Amino acid sequence: MSTHEPAIAIVGPGNVGSAIARRLVAAGFTRVSFGVRSGSKIAEALAELDGKVTASLAPEAAAAADIVFLAVPGGVAVQAAHGLGDLRGKIVVDCNNPLTWSQGPVWSPPPEGSITAALQAALPGARVLKAFNTFGAEFHADPKLGDTVVDVPIAGDDAEAKATLSALIQRAGFHPIDAGPLRNAAALENMAVLWIHLALVGGQGREVAFKLLRRG
Repeated sequence: MSTHEPAIAIVGPGNVGSAIARRLVAAGFTRVSFGVRSGSKIAEALAELDGKVTASLAPEAAAAADIVFLAVPGGVAVQAAHGLGDLRGKIVVDCNNPLTWSQGPVWSPPPEGSITAALQAALPGARVLKAFNTFGAEFHADPKLGDTVVDVPIAGDDAEAKATLSALIQRAGFHPIDAGPLRNAAALENMAVLWIHLALVGGQGREVAFKLLRRG
C-alpha cells in the first residue's frame, strides 16, 4: 500500500459528501476536492471548510484523484460515474443506496444486484468498493458513538483497495470492517434500509448507528 497522501475527490457535495469532506479535513487530509457539475453553487460549503477543500468540474476532480467518493442520489450513480471519464486504477467508493419509499424505505436494486455491482460493470478497471452507506450524514461528519466510534463496513473484490480505504477510514476516526466480496454490497444496502427505517420510521432518531461489540 502506498504511503503518500492520497488525492481524494468527492463527487456530490450534498449532505453526505460535504460531511465526508468535513471529517477528512478534521482528520488532517490535505488533498480533498469536490467534483461538481457546471453551475453548482457550493460557495457556502467551501466557506465552511475554510478553504481547505477545493472544487472543480467532476471529471477534472476525478482525473486528479487516487480515491473517488461517489455520493449522489442512488438512481443516478451509474450515470454520474460515466461522466467522470477514465477511472481505471482508481478506487471508487460507492456511498449510495437504491431506495424507494412506501411507508418506509424499500430496497430497489438495479438488475446487477446492487449499485456497487452496477458501477463495477460500468467502470472496467476501476476498483469499486461499497462503504460509508450505512448511517446518516451526522456520523459521516463525526464518527463518535458514545464511548466508541461507528463501524464502516467495506464490500469489494480488490484486497489492496480495501486496505487503502481501511487506512483512510481509521485515520478519519472510524472503525473499518471487511464485509467481504462485492456481492455483499447488496447486504450493506439492506443494512442501510434498516438504518433508515429505525432512524426515520421506527422512532430511534438519526443519532442511532450500528456497532459490532465483542463480549468480554
